[in-house]
Amino acid sequence: MLTLFAKGGFLMGPILFCSLTGWFIYFQRLLVFRAARGNKGFGHHRLLRLLAENKVSEARTLAAQGQNPKSPGLPAPDRLLVTILASEIRDRETLEVVLSTGVEREMARLASGFNTLALMGNIAPMLGLLGTVTGMIRAFAAIEERGGRVNAAVLAGGIWEAMLTTAFGLIVAIPLILFHNHLQGRLRALRTDLEETAVAVLRAWPAPKNRG
Repeated sequence: MLTLFAKGGFLMGPILFCSLTGWFIYFQRLLVFRAARGNKGFGHHRLLRLLAENKVSEARTLAAQGQNPKSPGLPAPDRLLVTILASEIRDRETLEVVLSTGVEREMARLASGFNTLALMGNIAPMLGLLGTVTGMIRAFAAIEERGGRVNAAVLAGGIWEAMLTTAFGLIVAIPLILFHNHLQGRLRALRTDLEETAVAVLRAWPAPKNRG
């Protein structure tokens, strides 16, 4: 494998970089998603019940007890709920805006690295193709220098070495594209969780005239 890698030329390095970067992002996002969709803690349903019972102050006190909205280990729906209760909301219109903003903020945080992963998956085969083209150019340049007196074995050897980069680029790109699609599916599931929490808050939030 090391011999094949060396024969592929200087573009094998950037392709390997794409692979390592993509795999790192994938497993790092999996860990983030696992925490973001963990079991709801700190009395998630109790908070919603307190809101429905017009006990906003008690709900805010409960949410503030050791819950840091910036904690990376806090499930995304819980983070959204804690953030809402930490805000000074006096009317339903403001609540809807804050909820919508909170959902989009969580989605942006969860989708961090997606563009880079997609970029690595798209660039890798292009780098492979570029390596093949440059390799073919070098092979035919060598033929020209020798006045065309090159046997088929020499020509075939130069071509297969040039095509190594295309093969390596595809080997790198295929799993990265699959990883990106898998993470997109997980992200859609997390959006559903966040939107369900937002709807639950809207239903449970007391009307202004009843709020104590």
